[in-house]
Amino acid sequence: MLIAFSITPLGVGESVGDLVADAVRVVRESGLPNRTDAMFTTVEGEWDEVMAVVKRAVDTVAAQAPRVSLVLKADLRPGVTDAMTAKVAHIEARLAEG
Repeated sequence: MLIAFSITPLGVGESVGDLVADAVRVVRESGLPNRTDAMFTTVEGEWDEVMAVVKRAVDTVAAQAPRVSLVLKADLRPGVTDAMTAKVAHIEARLAEG
């Protein structure tokens, strides 16, 4: 499965980049395939392992912020692997065709 999620610390002032970086660090240390862009971090793996990573990331931010907002989007396709790369490659191939 793919999970795209965004964690926003609330009640810590205007700058939240350091706390968001702490959450992304948790994801990267998980060893699961992942990608971070300006809006979301996407993680690929089995349901329990991906959700555990999201929980650890939220808990890391919650330890430093009085409130945390979490936005989650999931794509569940049993038997599919490397979807994070394959989906983008498919779109890029279509774009290259003209």
